[in-house]
Amino acid sequence: MHTVETVLLVLMLGAVTGIAARYMRAIPLPLIQIALGAVIAWPQKGLHISFNPELFLLLFIPPLLFADGWRIPKREFFALARPILLLAFGLVCFTVLGLGYFIHWMIPSIPLTVAFALAAVVSPTDAVAVSAITRNLGMPHKTMHMLEGESLLNDASGLVAVKFAVAATLTGAFSWGAVAKDFTWMAVGGLGIGALMGWGFSTARDAITRRVGDLAATQMVLLLVLLPFAAYLAGEKIGVSGILAAVAAGIATNFADLDRGNFISERLQTEGTWSMVESAFNGAIFLLLGLQLPSIIGVTLLDAGDDWWQLVAYVVVISFALLLMRWVWITLGVHGALRRAHQEGKMLEKPSHLLNLATTMAGIRGAVTLAAALSIPVHMRSGLPFPSRDLLIFLATGVILFTLILGSIALPLLLRRMPAHEDTETQHEERSARAAACKAAIASLTMTEEEAQKHDEAWIAQYQEVVGRITQEYRNRIHLLDDSGVATSTEAQRDTPEMVHERRLRYLREMELRLHCIHVERDTLYAERQAHRINDETLRAMVSELDMSEVALRKRLVVARRAAGLPPLPHAGGAH
Repeated sequence: MHTVETVLLVLMLGAVTGIAARYMRAIPLPLIQIALGAVIAWPQKGLHISFNPELFLLLFIPPLLFADGWRIPKREFFALARPILLLAFGLVCFTVLGLGYFIHWMIPSIPLTVAFALAAVVSPTDAVAVSAITRNLGMPHKTMHMLEGESLLNDASGLVAVKFAVAATLTGAFSWGAVAKDFTWMAVGGLGIGALMGWGFSTARDAITRRVGDLAATQMVLLLVLLPFAAYLAGEKIGVSGILAAVAAGIATNFADLDRGNFISERLQTEGTWSMVESAFNGAIFLLLGLQLPSIIGVTLLDAGDDWWQLVAYVVVISFALLLMRWVWITLGVHGALRRAHQEGKMLEKPSHLLNLATTMAGIRGAVTLAAALSIPVHMRSGLPFPSRDLLIFLATGVILFTLILGSIALPLLLRRMPAHEDTETQHEERSARAAACKAAIASLTMTEEEAQKHDEAWIAQYQEVVGRITQEYRNRIHLLDDSGVATSTEAQRDTPEMVHERRLRYLREMELRLHCIHVERDTLYAERQAHRINDETLRAMVSELDMSEVALRKRLVVARRAAGLPPLPHAGGAH
C-alpha cells in the first residue's frame, strides 16, 4: 500500500475507534486500537507497514510529549518534583540493573549487555494508556499528575539507557564514568536547548502578535505545532536528548502563555489544534503497535514450534518481575517522598499500600517501548547478527501487551476499592478565582470625581444605571460562586443535614434552569439563521459564546450533583 494511503487509513481508523470506544466503555481505547491493528495485519494479504523506529520517534513522540509538557499543571509538577524524579530516573536505573541481571540469569543465551538493553527498553511507562484506562474511575488527581510527570521524563532516561546498553554490546566496552558524563550532558543539554527554543519562539511571537494582534493567530498556531519537531531535531543534531528538548520546549511555552490572556482567537485555535493532534497521533501509535503484532509475536511463536509456551512464560515472568521492582521502589523509595508531600499539603491523597499498588499497576508500557525495541541494530560492527535481537523484540512486545491487559483489569478493581478523592482544593481555587474576577470587574466600574466632572448629569445618570445592572449581575454570580452552593464547615456546624441538602437542591434547580435557558437561546439562534435573519458568521460567534458558558455551567453542575448524591448529567449532545 502506498505510504499516503496508509497514513490516511491509520488516521481514519484512529478516529473511528475513538467513536467506537464511546459505546464500549468497558474496553480501554488503546486495547481496541491494538486489536483492530492486529486484525487488519494478521491475514496473509493484510496491511503490512514497515516500521521505521527513527521516523516513528520523530513524527509521533515529540508533539505528544510537547503537548503533555504544555498541558501538565506546572504547580503540581514542581511540587511533586522529588517523587517524579525518583520514578523517572531512579526507577529506570533500578530497573535496568536489577531486571537486566535477572533476565541474564533466567535466559543465559541473552548476553548481559543485551539483557540490560531489554530492561532499558521496557523501563519507560505510557501515561496515555493509563489515562485511557482510568477515565471516569477516580484516579486521584495528584497521583495522575505524578504518573504524567514520570512518563514525560522516563521516556528520555529509558532511551538513553538503551543507547548505552547497545553501544556496550557493539563495542564490548563499558565505563560507568563515561555513562554518567554522557547521560548528564544529554539530559541537561536536552532540557537547555528545549527551554531556549521555547523561550525564543515565545519572545518572537510576542513581538509579532503585539503589533498585529490575532490577525496572525493561524500562522502562530502552525509554528507552535512545528516547534516540538524543531526542538527534537535540534537536540538530536547536537547530540543531546531530543525528547527532553521537546518536553522542555512545551513547558517553556506554557509559562510564556501566562502573559497572553488577550489573544483569545489564538488560544481557542491552539486548544482545538492540539486536541486534534493528540487524538490523531495517540490513535495512530496504538494502531501501528497492533499492526506490528502479527509479524513480531505470531511469527516468533510459530518458529518456536512446541516451545512456544516457554516464550510466553518468559513474558509473564519478566512482566511480573518488572512490576514487582516497581512496587518495591515505590514502597521503599517513593513512599516517604509522597508522605512528606501529603503532610506539606502538596498531595491531597494520603499514601497507602492500596495507592502504592495502583501506582504500580499504572506502570503500563506502550509505543515508546516498541520503538526502542525495533531501534536495536540488526547487525554488529563485524557484520554478525545482533545477539538475541528477535527474542528481545518479542519479549518487549509481550511485556507491552501483558502490562496493558493486566492494568485494564487490575486498575479499575483497585480504584473502586479506594476511598473517593474529590479534588475540593482545585474546586475551591476555581470558585475563588471566579469570585475575585467578578469583584475586580465591579471595582473597575467605579467612577472617580475627576472622570465625573468631564460629563454632564444625563450621561452620569445613564452610566450609573448601566453600572447598577452590571454590578447586580456580578453580585449574583458571586453569590452563586459561594462554595458552589455547598455549605462550608462553619455552616455545616450550624445547619442540620436536611437544611444543607435543601440548599444543595435549590442551587441545583437554579443551575439546571440556567442550562435550560442556554439550550433555548441556542435553538432560537439556529431558528433565526434558518429564517435568514442572521448570517453564518454571526451564528458561529454567538453559539461559541453559549457553548463556552454551557461547558463552565456543566462543570459546576457535575460537582454540585456529586455533592448532593445525584447521578451525573447526561453528556451534552445533539448537533443542530
